[in-house]
Amino acid sequence: MVPQPIPEELRRFVLTSIASVPHLEALLLLRGSADQDWPVHKVAERLYIGDKLAASLLADLARAGMTVALRHENGEPVFRYQPATAALGQVIDALAELYARRLVDVTHLIHSKLERKAQQFADAFTWRKDA
Repeated sequence: MVPQPIPEELRRFVLTSIASVPHLEALLLLRGSADQDWPVHKVAERLYIGDKLAASLLADLARAGMTVALRHENGEPVFRYQPATAALGQVIDALAELYARRLVDVTHLIHSKLERKAQQFADAFTWRKDA
C-alpha cells in the first residue's frame, strides 16, 4: 500500500518552520512533557547532543513561538513547551502524530529542504562560462 502524501498544511509547516530533525526532536520532547520545565542540559542529555546545540535549538523554537524561555537556573535558560497560539499547538499536535506514524517521510521532507538550500548555495558559486 502506497502511503498518502503528507497533508499540505503539515508539509508547509515543516518546510517553513522546522529547520532540522534535531529541532523537531527537541520540540516533540518538550511537547511530550508539556507541564515540565526543561533546562538546556537535560534536553542535551535526552537528545544526545551538546549543550551548545541544545541551547541553540531551544532558542530557535522560542523565537518561532513554539516554546518559551521561562527563567535562568544556575545561569542556564529553562524552557517549556508553550505554543504562541492554539492553532500553532494544533499543527504541532498533528505533526507529532504524523511523525509517530511516518518518521521516515517527515525526516526525508526536512532533509529535502536542507539539500535544496545546500544546492542553491553551491549553485551561487558555480563558474559559468558565459559569465
